[in-house]
Parts: sequence; C-alpha cells; structure tokens
Amino acid sequence: MKIYALILGVLVLTACQEEIVAPDPVALTREAEGFYCNMIVSDHPGPKAQVFEKNRDQAIWFTSVRDALAYNILPGEAQQVLAIYVHDMGLADSWDRPNDDGIWLKANAAHYVINSDRRGGMGAKETIPFGDSKQAAAFAAEHGGRVVAFNDIPTDYLLGDSGEYGSNSGE
Repeated sequence: MKIYALILGVLVLTACQEEIVAPDPVALTREAEGFYCNMIVSDHPGPKAQVFEKNRDQAIWFTSVRDALAYNILPGEAQQVLAIYVHDMGLADSWDRPNDDGIWLKANAAHYVINSDRRGGMGAKETIPFGDSKQAAAFAAEHGGRVVAFNDIPTDYLLGDSGEYGSNSGE
C-alpha cells in the first residue's frame, strides 16, 4: 500500500509541474534592437542571435553571436534561458546581410568557428555558427580559426577580445 501511495504522490507532483516549451525563433525585423548596444540589429554584418527567457514575451536580440553566448554565462545576466537561436552561416545569403528568417538553429546544436579573420556585428571577434561541420571546416580553411562545439567554446574567448574593443591575455 505504501508503494502505491508513493507512486500516486509522484504522479500528482509531476502533473502539477508547469511544462515550459521553448518558443520557435522569430524573424529579424528592423524593430529588433541589440541588448547591449540598443542599435538596430539588422544594420550590422555577420551572424546574429536571439535569446528567449522564461516569463519574457519577446526575443532578446544580439548583434553578434558571441555577445549572446557571453550573456548566457555572465552572472546576473541570463535569467532562465529557454532557447538561444543563432544564424546558420552555411545557409546565409551573405556575411553582410544574413537572412532575416529561415536559417536559425539552436545554439547548442551549432558548430562554431572561433579565431577567424571575420569580425562580428560590433567589430569584435565572433563565434561563427554553422549547422554543418563540413561548412564550418571550409570556412575555417578560408578565414582561419578552428571549429569547436558549443560546450567547447573557451570562456575567455567569449569574454575577452584582443581587438579594438578590449584585451584578452588568455589567447
């Protein structure tokens, strides 16, 4: 009898839990402003990112993928992230103006090129996402850098820059 009560209790608690479904990515519009820069996201070159959080109706936009990934790991920034979507640059029409819709993929599923010669939307180093590892490798062969998985992007790469927007002695 105790076992049945325990099973019933677990079922009741499970049924009471709120099921949270991550929203689908949305199309980039001229109204999308960068979270950190408050500039129009679509006016900047390179891949973009959108972040969805629990209890927030709209996407949080980033002019660069690197900024979105940094936002996700900085203390006090990300609050209950449901999904991060990034441009699949293997499907992009161009570097200067990636498609506004239809080429979004989940950030944790992408292959990233880091340390390439291409700069992100605000002129800093970029983490360039690809849905296909072969496309990422081809991009790295042409533009330098290396291909890494989402969980293998070094924290100091996301948080530092040896370019004009900061310094990073960890490279």
